[in-house]
Amino acid sequence: MERVREKIKQYQKKAYEYAGDLRDVRVAGLAVFLIVVLLISWSGIKVIDTNYSLQKQIAELQQQNRLQKLEDNNLKLQHQYFNTNQYLEITARQEFGLAASGEKVLVVPANVAMAHTVAIPSLDQQAKTATVSHQPAYQRNFQAWMNFFLHRQSP
Repeated sequence: MERVREKIKQYQKKAYEYAGDLRDVRVAGLAVFLIVVLLISWSGIKVIDTNYSLQKQIAELQQQNRLQKLEDNNLKLQHQYFNTNQYLEITARQEFGLAASGEKVLVVPANVAMAHTVAIPSLDQQAKTATVSHQPAYQRNFQAWMNFFLHRQSP
């Protein structure tokens, strides 16, 4: 027990010595210097971060400006097209069924026109095509060669 008390007294004595060192002007000056350096560094980091966010905003605004200019040019070109005779002729043909002088208008019955259209695949055929497309490329390639050599129609 006596040894423990001596050790505690030694630790207390060392602590008082260290506390005395902390009261030294040089240690206090070093601590103040470190605090000032940390504050200056923090301020510099904040300035860099602010500059980065401002540059990002500037880039976004410049991009929006370029987009607006492109849209403006597109509208100008569209306006010029609407003022052309070609547009007026196409609109007259579509909206009013008019034709230019010397042209003959042919009226095709609906059943004749529909006979020459392409059939849209059904949902079952689309599902079958989708499952084939999910195969790896080497399997699709092998299947295509087998269909070729065996004279089969591809699905």
